[in-house]
This record gives sequence, structure tokens and C-alpha cells, in this order.
Amino acid sequence: QVRLVESGGGLAEPGGSLRLSCVVSNDAPDYYAVGWFRQAPGKDREGVSCISSIRNADNWTYYAPSVRGRFTISRDSSKSTVFLQMNDLGPEDTANYSCAAGVGGTTGCPFPSLAKWGQGMQVTVSP
Repeated sequence: QVRLVESGGGLAEPGGSLRLSCVVSNDAPDYYAVGWFRQAPGKDREGVSCISSIRNADNWTYYAPSVRGRFTISRDSSKSTVFLQMNDLGPEDTANYSCAAGVGGTTGCPFPSLAKWGQGMQVTVSP
């Protein structure tokens, strides 16, 4: 069974940076898409950034408009790990962040209802 383990969340100051990591178990198919999602209190879950394949050479990325230019998604295929580098953080980025892996759509994001999920972790941006 595919498992995901996240790390890197925590507290950051406005303008600061955090790097999130998502390790996907090796039994995940190479074509699985991996995405970072977040949910703030009282808001719907939002797809933040995705990469269309955990290991295939041909892949593409997605960024929500709210994070484009500030966040960067990358992967280490040899370690089945996807990273989310978050720069210039603001209070609006405060949320619970989760990674998900599964069959992806044209955006490059896994379909949430079909994906396997990590445990989630809090990111808080505050002075």
C-alpha cells in the first residue's frame, strides 16, 4: 500500500522560507502524480503545486496562481521524494499542508478522491 511521509512544516516569519518534503513509498507506480494541497480554517482545500510524475522523465508542474513565483516544486526520483520550496511566505499561506500521490489529470495533480494522502502538517506564518 502506497504510503506518504511529510516533513518540514512549522513556523515561519513573513517573508521567510520553508521547505516541505514528501517521501512516497517505493511501491508507488512511476506515473503517479504528487501534489501539495493545503486547507486553512474555514476554507476549501486548495491544490498548491503538483508534479505530474514521481519518476517518469517526461513530467510537468502546476502552481496555483496564489503561489506562482514564490513556491517551487521539485523531486528526487531516486528517493521518491517531492519537495516544495516556499519562499516569501505570508500570513495567507498559513494552513495545514498535505501531500497526495495517485493517478493524475491534465493539470499534473493527482485526483484527490483517488489519491493516497500523507498525515498533513501545519505551516504557520506569523511575526
